[in-house]
Amino acid sequence: MAEPDSGLLAAPEPEPDAEIRAERAHLATARAALRAMRADVLSTETALGDIVGDKVTNEVLRRARARRAEELADLPDVPLFFGRLDFEPGVVADPDPDTGPATEPDRLHIGRRHVHDEHGTPLVLDWRAPISVAFYRATPESPMGVRVRRRYGFGPDAELTAFEDEHLAGPGGDGGGRAGELLAAEIERPRSGPMRDIVATIQPEQDDLVRAPLEQTLCVQGAPGTGKTAVGLHRIAYLLYHERQRLSRGGVAIVGPNRSFLSYIRNVLPALGEVDVTQTTVDDLLGHVEVRGTDSETAARVKGDARMAKVIRRDLWSLPHPPAEPVVVRRGARRWRLYPDELTDLLAELRTRGVSYGAGRELLAHRIAHAVLSRMESAGEVCDDRTHNQVRRDRAVRAAVTEMWPKADPVRLVFGLLTDPERLARAAGGLLSAEEQAEVRLPGRPRGPKSARWSIADLALIDEAAGLIERPPALGHIVVDEAQDLSPMQARAVARRAGTGSLTVLGDIAQATTPWAAPDWPSLLAHLGKPDARLAVLDRGFRVPAQIIDYAARLLPGIAPGLGAPVAVRRSAGSLRITDCPPADVTDTLIHACRTELAGVGSIGLIAADAELPALHAALLAAGLPAADLTERADALETERLVCVPATLAKGLEFDAVIVAEPARIVAAETRGLHRLYVVLTRAVSTLHVVHSEPLPEILRAG
Repeated sequence: MAEPDSGLLAAPEPEPDAEIRAERAHLATARAALRAMRADVLSTETALGDIVGDKVTNEVLRRARARRAEELADLPDVPLFFGRLDFEPGVVADPDPDTGPATEPDRLHIGRRHVHDEHGTPLVLDWRAPISVAFYRATPESPMGVRVRRRYGFGPDAELTAFEDEHLAGPGGDGGGRAGELLAAEIERPRSGPMRDIVATIQPEQDDLVRAPLEQTLCVQGAPGTGKTAVGLHRIAYLLYHERQRLSRGGVAIVGPNRSFLSYIRNVLPALGEVDVTQTTVDDLLGHVEVRGTDSETAARVKGDARMAKVIRRDLWSLPHPPAEPVVVRRGARRWRLYPDELTDLLAELRTRGVSYGAGRELLAHRIAHAVLSRMESAGEVCDDRTHNQVRRDRAVRAAVTEMWPKADPVRLVFGLLTDPERLARAAGGLLSAEEQAEVRLPGRPRGPKSARWSIADLALIDEAAGLIERPPALGHIVVDEAQDLSPMQARAVARRAGTGSLTVLGDIAQATTPWAAPDWPSLLAHLGKPDARLAVLDRGFRVPAQIIDYAARLLPGIAPGLGAPVAVRRSAGSLRITDCPPADVTDTLIHACRTELAGVGSIGLIAADAELPALHAALLAAGLPAADLTERADALETERLVCVPATLAKGLEFDAVIVAEPARIVAAETRGLHRLYVVLTRAVSTLHVVHSEPLPEILRAG
């Protein structure tokens, strides 16, 4: 193996050897080629000059050019390639008819995006290309035509400092080599700032999920540290590479649990050259009104129940009603009359069509116009499409439609339903008990929708109504992370946006912390409209040491009895520390622990119950420690090493070192407190330090 990576293996040699110099030269050439590719895009004129006058087309072309240039931007701290494949001669390239069969191995550098020189010769091959699969799946038993797999080590400034060869076949191929040191070093390397891609370290079981076809909805049950979030992000990048045209019609979205999480993952896809992906939270996705209120756990559970969909449907479809008077359409000297019984039949027929409420209004106008035209044609008048449109827009027809099929606004509909006990009782009869109806009513006496104190759970109710009135446009693919926390009503909202598209559903049943959390994946997938989704389990933890994951797994029998414990692939001495101290010493102990971790490298998270965090943050600042509060700064993970994290925002994040304050208070703060504690205890990838004065939960001590 050539020059090792400083800080990961041995100290580097004073002078790089010839192989290192050659690889550095190839990296420099590739970077120069990428810059040339981007410059070529930026210098390309739009297809139509402004003199043509087609400014709309020009603007579309300019935006496409800008987006392509953004995709080709070089990130100086991200190496362009991370591996190399030396194939058996002739596996990649066809034999040259002039020189005969090749004798030298075909060599390909594998990286985050495709790079070619001015002649079109590939310098770096995209990791998503079919031939790159061998980098992740080739083994000595099944080399897939590969002689040697090479991995690279890089310093903090993205300078190539080391390489490691694994001989799989061919000359010198004993199936051995010193494979694994650089891979392990990269997996275990301290992290600071937002999440990075794992494209250099994807494992075979992860690669199988990343490359799942677009038509397949995939549900990944992933234990902490198994890379389920990374799998979802890399699957988006893979699908955009292979199905860009299909996905461009509907778009792609990532739905995360909160904005802090989105801030944490936002750099992953741009590093892979994908910049045109929507990233949003469930609340923002359903943001019809401003959230200013909170529900009790009982109210949240009832509002999140799928029964509410039936309640809202009943209330909405109670609005259409038969007319009291006939419709009279005047055409010249003639009058054409439709009587109430005829209109009632038209109304009844439309109600059975399964159309959206908004479309039903439009169809009713067409049905009435068609009935009038039938009378006119029977009387010998000549009618055409213009006649139909004139009748459809006739004042009498419009008035009849308004009376028979009133317009509906989703916010006003839900407001009226949740503030009128009698109306709610009519819609919820046989579905909700009287006690449940009382729970879901809006608090206080709001005068209108703008003054109501809407809750997060109300957003899904309003979205349900909006979806019944006008179906939302469908996306080509949606990735839902921490999906185990979706209520059935929130899942229905995601399903409406998926339409005929597919989903990547990521989560961990053991980390389900909301009052409405799903008991299992089949029930949630049914609400998502994908009951036949492929369910895959990731249970090998690559980042979290065994000591930490085994400690947290003591909670599993109490929070997820049917779920197997995750298996850590590495152990790390000193990774778990538990300090029991007097109450008066807890704050000082936490400050000392944070100061000790700051003397090292990597990110640090101090996690405590939400109510405890402000005082702890103030104490850290008073002690002169540079601590940021995640509740005040969603971007703190990008710029600060030490971040104070409320327990309710810890999900999906990871830190090199985690310091947990008073686990018992985290548990006591909510009904599913043990689930929340499991989340908190599994955020560390190097060291976990638990500081407490109150007794630890019994299930944690019993282990």
